[in-house]
Amino acid sequence: MGEDDMEAYRTQNRFLNSEIHQVTKIWRKVAEKEKALLMKCAYLQAKNCQVESKYLAGLRRLQEAVGVEAGECSELLRQLIQEALQWEASEASADSVVLSPISEYDEYGFLTVPNYEVEDLRLLAKIQVLEVHSHHLLAHEAVEQPLRERWAALGELAPSPEIKQLLRAGVPREHRPRVWKWLVRLRVQHLQGPGRYQELLSRGQACKHPAARQIELDLNRTFPSNKHFTYPASSFPDRLRRVLLAFSWQNPAIGYCQGLNRLAAIALLVLDEEESAFWCLVAIVETIMPADYYSKTLLASQVDQRVLQDLLSEKLPKLMAHLGQRRVDLSFITFNWLLVVFADSLISNILLQVWDAFLYEGTKVVFRYALAIFKYNEEEILRLQDGLEIYQYLRFFTKTICDSRKLMNIAFNDMNPFPKKQLRQLRMAHRERLEAELHELEQLKAKYLETRAARGPAVPEGCTSEDEGEAEP
Repeated sequence: MGEDDMEAYRTQNRFLNSEIHQVTKIWRKVAEKEKALLMKCAYLQAKNCQVESKYLAGLRRLQEAVGVEAGECSELLRQLIQEALQWEASEASADSVVLSPISEYDEYGFLTVPNYEVEDLRLLAKIQVLEVHSHHLLAHEAVEQPLRERWAALGELAPSPEIKQLLRAGVPREHRPRVWKWLVRLRVQHLQGPGRYQELLSRGQACKHPAARQIELDLNRTFPSNKHFTYPASSFPDRLRRVLLAFSWQNPAIGYCQGLNRLAAIALLVLDEEESAFWCLVAIVETIMPADYYSKTLLASQVDQRVLQDLLSEKLPKLMAHLGQRRVDLSFITFNWLLVVFADSLISNILLQVWDAFLYEGTKVVFRYALAIFKYNEEEILRLQDGLEIYQYLRFFTKTICDSRKLMNIAFNDMNPFPKKQLRQLRMAHRERLEAELHELEQLKAKYLETRAARGPAVPEGCTSEDEGEAEP
């Protein structure tokens, strides 16, 4: 090849390199512009969700104010509400940008719009899902993306103040299985042995556990709003059955207690593997929750209800005075919160953020969030004047919480100071009182049975007891 040819190739190469450089610059500008437009679309879609949510909330307030006696106005409201409930994103024009459509189910299989039967609550459910979607869109770039990057940059996990703060902020979905497995291993490594789970399953096949019947009944009641537990072809119910049966052999003192099905189901949805879900259940029941939390008497669960009452009176005195005047007993609502760590109460993205911190820090997190939930909705509850109306609101109000950042900030900042020592002392004091009360009840029961036995037969002479069966013909 001649020198002229070589020079020609060099010139051509320089020209091509220059062209590639120019094309790369143009591509970068287009990519940056596209990213900016997508962010703008996300923001506009979020604002649209907010506007629609406010419109629906306005309709709901008008419906409450107008009532059923207002003739034409009431009929117009009814039509507007019907239209609002029927409108779906799919009805939007075909050429519109669908940046992040609202799906029927969330990423963990739960219904995004709760299936309330009452029309007024169905309207509320639609408001909720719009607000959740709006918060998700607005938080994605500002909050979620930096969090994802921080979790991705973490190497081997080890307890630290940084991990604690990251767990409180919530683990991104793609990192959650790995992080939960690590959190569970921290708590149960002294209990784990090779082949332990398989050994427990084999024991269950060889001999039917007394708890098997109750487990079977509860399988059909586990998360009816989650497609993984309701679709006939799903493998989740079978896997949940095995996890619960294995646990009943692992801990014969408890065997099975209502509520364990929901704890194990959440573990299965996140960790996917049966064995990992089993050890997560063991970690919660045997290493995080106090002893007797899931016993037949639910002693520690009852103690924690009294502890929560004390904490609510200290942190939210105005709210507790309002509820006290209307004779509202919060334990009807909060007993289940603590027993299943909010598994039935919060929307999944907030619920799992609570669990991220709970698996690391323990039960203090549950109390922090229980207080935060009431603080978040305090103004709305104070607005309600009738006891029955308050109970109806408390039945579903946790599902109306959409802003996970706001709730987290209340739980970990507004509820301070929250010393572990205080929680320990309250538990000890209430346990002593409750045990004394139960002891007194046992004595009363024994005395009653003794008196009854001294009286002689319970059935008067001439009457037939059911135990004696039918008289012979």
